Amino acid sequence: EPPSGLQHRLVHGDQEAVVTEVGATLRSYSVGGRPAILGFDVTEQATHARGQMLLPWPGRVGNGRYRWQGVDHQLPLDDEYGLTNAIHGLARWANWTAEAPATDRVVMRYRLHSRDGYPFCLDLTATFDLDDCGLRVTLSGTNRSSLPAPFGAGSHPYLAVESELVDGWRLTVPAETRLRTDSRMLPTGREPVAGTEFDFREPRVIGHTRLDTAYTDLVRDPDGLARVALEAPDGRRLVLWTDDDCPWLVLFSGDDLQPAQRRRGLAVEPMTCPPDAL
Repeated sequence: EPPSGLQHRLVHGDQEAVVTEVGATLRSYSVGGRPAILGFDVTEQATHARGQMLLPWPGRVGNGRYRWQGVDHQLPLDDEYGLTNAIHGLARWANWTAEAPATDRVVMRYRLHSRDGYPFCLDLTATFDLDDCGLRVTLSGTNRSSLPAPFGAGSHPYLAVESELVDGWRLTVPAETRLRTDSRMLPTGREPVAGTEFDFREPRVIGHTRLDTAYTDLVRDPDGLARVALEAPDGRRLVLWTDDDCPWLVLFSGDDLQPAQRRRGLAVEPMTCPPDAL
């Protein structure tokens, strides 16, 4: 049994994607035989959230504690960097069920039952579609509890335009503002990106900039989408877009990954809310 469970292979033209049972994770995605994400092998598990869906919250929750409708809750502390936080939700390691899989589409479903720290029941869905425009991923949640539930969503693909380091890639991020963070990567305030090393509103080479940065105030195109673009020195270009359900983007250059993966993919994480939103 693969560590990531059943493998659901999608194909459309020269595109191929694999979505796994564990976490409804995007394990691989290639175009024309070349990887478009830094995925992982079928014999491995999804370290550093590679390709995972972040539900029912994305990012960190400081000390795993939050207050909801007058009640204090304590989540498990599972920040893999040892920062005493809860991170990226409760569905990453669950077994999701594929519904009506087709050659180029699969709908993954998971019922998240009430538990310590999150006493709510949600039906979660992740839909993956391949078509002529690329890969579309749609996340949703339905509250099955008798009370309102706190909810956020995000995804964690590491984009890749070539096998070399991200240092030589040209990056465009249409965002006016970023979050400042403390030593535990928890938000401490906001600041404009103008005049800082985090300003990628115009395309420029990433260089040695270390990114573990939440962006907002996204500038959208006339169709309402915000687009992050990566371009390799050979001209290969990859674009990730998000609609207005996700007003936040976290970019992570992978400086803390294992040596074989360090700065070889750029995580671009669309999120419905900022880190520590709970």
